[in-house]
Amino acid sequence: MKKIYLLAFTLGAFVFSASAQVIIDDNMEDYSLGPLFEDHWSNWSNADGPENIIVVNTFANSGSQSGLIGDDGVQDAVLKLGNRTSGQFTVSWYMYVPGGKTAYYNYQENEVPGAGAWGLNVHFNYQLGSPGMGLVVDDANPGNVVAQFNYPENFWFKITHQIDLDADTVIMDIDGTEIYNGPFYTLGLLGGVDFFSLMTDSDNTYYVDDAYFAQGTVGVEDFTADNFSVYPNPVRDFLNISTKTAVDQVAVYDILGKVVLTSQPGTISPKVDMSALSSGAYLVKVTIGNSSKTIKVIK
Repeated sequence: MKKIYLLAFTLGAFVFSASAQVIIDDNMEDYSLGPLFEDHWSNWSNADGPENIIVVNTFANSGSQSGLIGDDGVQDAVLKLGNRTSGQFTVSWYMYVPGGKTAYYNYQENEVPGAGAWGLNVHFNYQLGSPGMGLVVDDANPGNVVAQFNYPENFWFKITHQIDLDADTVIMDIDGTEIYNGPFYTLGLLGGVDFFSLMTDSDNTYYVDDAYFAQGTVGVEDFTADNFSVYPNPVRDFLNISTKTAVDQVAVYDILGKVVLTSQPGTISPKVDMSALSSGAYLVKVTIGNSSKTIKVIK
C-alpha cells in the first residue's frame, strides 16, 4: 500500500496565510518524560490519570521527544482547542505509525468530551486489515466510510486539517496531498482532538509530534512550475534540482517507501548523486523550510 501512497503525491506544499494567528505550537520538548496532563493536553475523563498521552524519546519528528498512544485500550488523550464556535482554523501534527500497527483519532465538539459529541473519525490500518491505508468515517454512522487514503508506515507524515466551522466542513491533507474534503460532522463546534487507544485494535501504537493550531487557513502556493524543476528525467548519475531558494533536505524513496538516499545540501539548485542506485522508479522529496514537494524520477 505504500507504493500507492507515494505515487499519489501531488506537487504542492503548505504555506500559512499571513492572517493566521498561532494558538498552539507544541514540539513536545518542554515536558518531562512520562504521562502528560498540563497546558493544552487533557484526556477524556478530564482528570490526570492513565488516559494521558505519554511523552517518550523513542521517536521524534523534531527534537528528541514525542507523544505515544499505545495499545492498552485505556489511553484517551485530548488536545484542547478552546471550544470554538465559528471561524476558520488550521490544525496539524506529525504522526508516526509503525509497520503493522493501527492508529485512531477523532474530533470532539467540546474540550470535555461526551459520548456521541464528536466529529469525523480517522482510522489507520483499521483492525489490522489494510496496512498503509486509512479511513475517514462519518461520526453519526460509523459504518459510513466517507474517504479512504494512503499513508506511509514507519515514517513521519504531516496531517493537516483546514476547518471551516461556519460551513461545518474540513479539508484534510497528508504531506500536501488532499485526502478528504467534506462535512466535519461537529455541528460547527470545535473542542479538541481525541487521540484514543482504540480498544478493538490490540496492536494500536502511534506517535504524535509538532502539534499546531492556528486561527486561519493554509494554501498551496509554493513550488510552482516556474520556481522548481528537476532534470534530467530519466536520470543516469546526477539529478539536478533547480530552485530559487536553498534546499534544506532531499530524500529519495524506492517504490516500497524505503528511504534509499538523503542529503541536506543547504544550497540553491543542488545536485543529487543517484549513480549508486539500481535502475527503476524513485520518489524524490525536496524540502525547503516547512514546504515540500515530491516528484517521480526514473533511473
